[in-house]
Amino acid sequence: MDDVARAAGVSRQGLYLLFSNKEELFRRALDHSLSSQLSAALAVLSEDGNDLEDRLIAACDEWSGRFVGALGADAADLMCVGTSLAGETMRHYEVRFERALADTFAASPMDSVCRDVGVCPAEAARALHATARGLKQTCGSREEFRKAITVAVRMFCAPLGQQFKKRQA
Repeated sequence: MDDVARAAGVSRQGLYLLFSNKEELFRRALDHSLSSQLSAALAVLSEDGNDLEDRLIAACDEWSGRFVGALGADAADLMCVGTSLAGETMRHYEVRFERALADTFAASPMDSVCRDVGVCPAEAARALHATARGLKQTCGSREEFRKAITVAVRMFCAPLGQQFKKRQA
């Protein structure tokens, strides 16, 4: 709490005037961070100028890759403890991110690819999100995460390239 107070430019007592305890401070900080990550991901998903692949890579990077390699071991420990403290908050934002991915798929040529293989856009979104979460845990840097999520998204979108070639032939 001393480190947080110092970083915020207030006294430790001042923090306790704003937050009743460490858990409340953690939940509010987590909510702020997740809200910011989700807003950034939604913004890139809604960009009309970029193709689907670029938007998916950028959205996964904003949602899952933002802090990869930037936080120390203490932060990783805090996130593990934080899951028990704020799991419901995290799940709320995860559901919103997956819904945004599903809506993006449904509004793109990916919708017909999903239908062709018997998968709904929500299931495809859940799979891509799970891939991004796994990469977040195994990559050592944001750059490594971006490279890996680019491979995953390209593989995910590969049927679109063949679909377009079939139509042009």
